[in-house]
Amino acid sequence: MIYLDSAATTMIKPASVESAVVRAMRTMASPGRGAHKPAMRASDTVFECRQAAAELFSVDEPDKIIFTMNATHALNIAINSLAQKGTRVLVSGYEHNSVTRPLTQLGANIIIASSKPFDTDAILADFEKKIPKAKLVVCTHVSNVFGFILPIYEIAALCRKNGVPLIVDASQSAGALEVNQQKLQADFIAMPGHKGLFGPQGTGILIASKPGNPFMSGGSGADSMLQTMPDYLPDRYEAGTHNVCGIAGLLEGIRYVSANGAENIGRHEAELAQMLGGMIKDTDGLEVFMGAPGTQSGVLSVRSSKIECGEFASALGDRGICVRSGLHCSPYAHKSAGTINTGTVRFSFSPFVSRKETEICADVVKELLYRSN
Repeated sequence: MIYLDSAATTMIKPASVESAVVRAMRTMASPGRGAHKPAMRASDTVFECRQAAAELFSVDEPDKIIFTMNATHALNIAINSLAQKGTRVLVSGYEHNSVTRPLTQLGANIIIASSKPFDTDAILADFEKKIPKAKLVVCTHVSNVFGFILPIYEIAALCRKNGVPLIVDASQSAGALEVNQQKLQADFIAMPGHKGLFGPQGTGILIASKPGNPFMSGGSGADSMLQTMPDYLPDRYEAGTHNVCGIAGLLEGIRYVSANGAENIGRHEAELAQMLGGMIKDTDGLEVFMGAPGTQSGVLSVRSSKIECGEFASALGDRGICVRSGLHCSPYAHKSAGTINTGTVRFSFSPFVSRKETEICADVVKELLYRSN
């Protein structure tokens, strides 16, 4: 099997992640719910994970690291804290449904800054033009469909200049690119645990600059007499029992990223995406969405005029190559690229993919398209 669907979930993880999950299941209880050793062991693990994440993302206080179920959960917390019906919200033309659906559900007034894939100057110019009229900006760091790296630090600077709050969706960049809260000064940064941080599914992180509106209410393990959620972080946003087993695995995933370097991991992934794109771009009947080095992460989308995307992905799967096809929950991105009527086949890399496996994938793609003549 050659696993090239890490933009959805990094199924292949460091061995330490699995070991930590099993150890937590056998030895840890609920943090903040007792003074006995299993509860204290869980509390220590949860705090260590906050510390490790705060260090990786340059967050000044570990309490600003909020544990969530996934990036969607984190984004819903952030959006419901800063937007309401009628709020004029500027988003990029590459947003995931985990941004656009909550905004639509709230009745926000959504406006879009867009460009063709990999046109950094054009999208930045559109943001510069539209930010002064916005009350909130929500922007992905990297497109989950095309791997287009948006100029998030420049966009953040424009938000600060105009006094507009910013929510960053780091779902495809956390663990593969620099995500530095001290530089971004975003109000919220959301990310999953199960992608570039190599944690289990069911984990996520929200970096919160300050307490806002709680998205859920319930037990917090402290201040039990209060009938509202505590007004301090992280308790403000963490209702109910923590996913201790998941957080234990996430801690080991973060440690792996810290030890190997997010930018080193991202460079490896991007090089393989460029390698695959270069090997298949001249294949008859294949359109490859590839940007210049530095504008694209380890995600590569293609589409064929000969084989429908779902059929193409299924044929690759039959040959042991795991990819994803369709709209990838991001119709805005497909509208920006002109692929809304077809979708794409997406190859997404991890540090556990080799150059040899990439070469094999390229050969299979070319063989499939040759046979379809």
